[in-house]
Amino acid sequence: MTANQQGYSTSTVLGRRLGGELVKLRTTAGLTQTHAAKALTASTTKVAKMEGGWVPIRDPDIRALCELYAVHDPGTVGRLLELARLDRERRKAKGWWDDYAMLGTMQEYVTLENAATSIKAWQPAFIPGLLQTPAYVRALRATPANAASVAHRNDPDEEFIASRLARQQRLIDDAPLALHAVLYEAVLRNFPGGAETARGQLDHLAQIADRQNITIQIFPFRNGTHQGLNGSFNIISFAEPGAMDVAYSEAAFRHTWVEGGEGAAGYDDLFELIAARALDARESLSFLRNLRKEL
Repeated sequence: MTANQQGYSTSTVLGRRLGGELVKLRTTAGLTQTHAAKALTASTTKVAKMEGGWVPIRDPDIRALCELYAVHDPGTVGRLLELARLDRERRKAKGWWDDYAMLGTMQEYVTLENAATSIKAWQPAFIPGLLQTPAYVRALRATPANAASVAHRNDPDEEFIASRLARQQRLIDDAPLALHAVLYEAVLRNFPGGAETARGQLDHLAQIADRQNITIQIFPFRNGTHQGLNGSFNIISFAEPGAMDVAYSEAAFRHTWVEGGEGAAGYDDLFELIAARALDARESLSFLRNLRKEL
């Protein structure tokens, strides 16, 4: 999902979360945006933009609003200041993704992923992007009119593949991203590109699963159904478990962010339930190798 845009402002995931926290504190205090604007010597339009996550918020403004709302708990104030800091850093972040226009709606997600410390991914339909081979990506994006492999780097498909491989560098960085992925068996039974693509992808999964920062589990058909079969989701974490979690789910025509709080915690509970019912890492590796032998 790209950041929502309004003029020269941008509404970010963390900005909206911070704004939502400030709205709750203001309404609990029984105050209006006009009161907030007066305390900041600003316009109500600016306060509305702050609460909507459209603009970054300075630390002095956070402290002034906390004083106005009678919020004196150091933990609460500190959490808001940390949210504001992270949001400001995300807004000004520059990285490899700026070179790839083909990221499209993934721009905001990739920015968060690049800053994350860990990701939990549940996928009932496709290999997660961080684990896909170039052949898998190419086959997945192929159309009936263009099913052959694309040969040139400047082709849109090759541009997309290059951006995906750049994302995967996070898994092997000096401070690597921790990835815990649970895959439904259907993901491994319905490969685009046929047996050759499947063999390469299964080999890659088995190989990369040996890395200490990567856990891959398989949820086999025989283990029954669960709520997660409704769709895929990722849980992105930036600090200590649960503190800054953002859940992201993706459907054919819709992208959904759940920004912290009980919503993100609900996704985490569901992920843990799925993982607990899935094959463990050792059993999953055996499953991958046995399936590879069948091809």
